[in-house]
Amino acid sequence: MTRKYFGTDGVRGRANAGSMSADVVMKIGMAVGHIYGKGAHRHRVVIGKDTRLSGYMIEQALTAGLLASGMDVFLLGPVPTPAVAMLTRSMRADLGVMISASHNPFADNGIKIFGPDGYKLSDDQELKIEDLIDNPGKVSLAGPAEIGRAKRIEDAGARYIEFAKRTYPGESNLSGMRIVIDTANGAAYKTAPTALWELGAEIFEVGNDPNGTNINDKCGSTHPDVMCEKVRELRADIGIALDGDADRVIIADEKGRVIDGDQIMALVATSWAQRGLLKGGGLVATIMSNLGLERFLDSRKLTLARTKVGDRYVVEHMRAHGFNVGGEQSGHIVLSDYATTGDGLLAALQVLAEVVRRGKPVSEVCNLFQPLPQILKNVKFKGGSPLDDSQVKEAIRDAQERLGNQGRLVIRPSGTEPLIRVMAEGDDGKLVASIVDDLCGVISKAAA
Repeated sequence: MTRKYFGTDGVRGRANAGSMSADVVMKIGMAVGHIYGKGAHRHRVVIGKDTRLSGYMIEQALTAGLLASGMDVFLLGPVPTPAVAMLTRSMRADLGVMISASHNPFADNGIKIFGPDGYKLSDDQELKIEDLIDNPGKVSLAGPAEIGRAKRIEDAGARYIEFAKRTYPGESNLSGMRIVIDTANGAAYKTAPTALWELGAEIFEVGNDPNGTNINDKCGSTHPDVMCEKVRELRADIGIALDGDADRVIIADEKGRVIDGDQIMALVATSWAQRGLLKGGGLVATIMSNLGLERFLDSRKLTLARTKVGDRYVVEHMRAHGFNVGGEQSGHIVLSDYATTGDGLLAALQVLAEVVRRGKPVSEVCNLFQPLPQILKNVKFKGGSPLDDSQVKEAIRDAQERLGNQGRLVIRPSGTEPLIRVMAEGDDGKLVASIVDDLCGVISKAAA
């Protein structure tokens, strides 16, 4: 069944329009409350948000819908997505909701929903919510005496900081470590620098002055060049860049060179395997992770299980098959011994602990394999998907034949934006570039 509102990571769209208009958001709240507000006990929902201007409006509309359904709402304020997942469990809530469009520009916003166990909802659960959004007559509202209450939780950030610090595995702290931290003017602008400082590091902050419209604006994990330049300028030991809701991370070594999620996963998996902590015999990643990661793990007798794009699908596979390390090349790193969703700060702390333990620079610790040439380009489209065009299908078949068994080709629509993502990788970099350019050209014509 086609989903109308939910994508690969919750509901997302342009703020104050469509699925992110106040009336639709309120209907989402009422639908969620109708489904999950069953039973005689008082039902509670925790709501966090990032720093987008539209977060005020969406928070209020969502709260209104939930209160109308009889659920009590606990407002956490600006906190990372993983903090919402953690506090959902900690506060024994029936649901957790994060208001964020992650790495998207400020004009977008979104809603991510977590169950009482801190895990994101399944496709089936999301479809039930969608049905009620479009059929509000099916929704039963609370009587006047059963309307919910709303309350702000003032120490939500502090609770998450203490939780994050406890996951740092090193026997020594981060004393003497010079860290550039870029929080993308987003949800972790207070929690991440504070946690690192309290662990002993010397902190240099960038992307840390949110004003409602500058989230992810030329900063954060989607623009790591800012962090990299600051690392070189200050001669820092490491750079850490989070995205708008802090569920993903990109690292920079002491030379200001980017270390992506594939390298981070490789480091954590091999380190945990050496210490007998790794479960599942490998890790879980998506179809977008580099073939070099797969070959590296194979050389260490570790496996790489692939899922479709979306950290939710990574987590589902991890839970079903007993893995405790997974993630995405983009920097979603899921460490299920500690968290139920991607957590940029927790992943960074694992990297820092390994750097401190080995006593070597980040460039030596984190560059574990040579990635194969990989190119990813996006093609914008309107209306129907150009992937249904016959010429596009023929071009894809030709590209696969040209690449043969010396690489991989992944073409897919984005789950969060009107884009077709074209990715190819292989041993021959020139061939990969040619294939991606040719495909983008054909898809662009079909999308015109």
